[in-house]
Amino acid sequence: MVEHSILPGLKLSLGITLVYLALIVLIPLAALAVRPWEIGLDGVIRTLSDPRVASALRVSFGISLLAALTNAPLGLLIAWTLTRYAFPGRRILDALVDLPFALPTAVAGIALTAIYSPTGPIGAFAAQLGIKTAYSPLGIFIALVFIGLPFVVRSVQPVMQDLDKDVEEAAMTLGATDLQRVTRVVLPALAPALLSGVSLAFARAVGEYGSVIFIAGNMPLKTEIAPLLIVIKLEQYDYAGAAAIGLAMLAISFGALVAMNAVQIYLSRRGRA
Repeated sequence: MVEHSILPGLKLSLGITLVYLALIVLIPLAALAVRPWEIGLDGVIRTLSDPRVASALRVSFGISLLAALTNAPLGLLIAWTLTRYAFPGRRILDALVDLPFALPTAVAGIALTAIYSPTGPIGAFAAQLGIKTAYSPLGIFIALVFIGLPFVVRSVQPVMQDLDKDVEEAAMTLGATDLQRVTRVVLPALAPALLSGVSLAFARAVGEYGSVIFIAGNMPLKTEIAPLLIVIKLEQYDYAGAAAIGLAMLAISFGALVAMNAVQIYLSRRGRA
């Protein structure tokens, strides 16, 4: 016997959902998967094994992962401060967290370059210490931390607001120190949300273009990112080569997100156990 849902419109809603996913997600991804093979398997291997392409992929994924992991403690600290403490200007600080969302990426890149370039206020001070910020991997790292931080804060903040404080008070009553209360009570409850925020920050950083190209310097084999290399190949009418790089980025990103989601599911089940 077939059970019917009490909510009407299932067929229409499901149909619209499938059409939307097909037009916006599945068909473009299928085209990306098919286009590189126009140059054959040897062409794809030759494109991806090119030292310039390999270096760009290492820069994009390596620095994106480092920036996402850096945003984990920073985002957790900011979310903790905004949630647990009342202080003047808290609402303003809370609004500033979303600034990377509101700024066009090109504007963010220009602003970061102006600050961290050798003639900028922070860049000039760092240069005196022998640290090169802009036009270096460090500049890319700074830009990716900037655009990824809100994902971590906004993923953790609502979970922290809903966290039952009675559990923390019970731990304090049983003699737990502040460090034990944070590491054994708070962090396990926040771990799935924190990992979700890190995953979103990593995914955004991998494909970031506008805020990076200005501060990176775009030096081949040093500070050139994979999205920029795709644009260069498109300008050279090497569509299959650009699609091959895009397919490689898609495969690596998908594998990383699957691994992160598996860890997130494990942490969620462990937290409910």
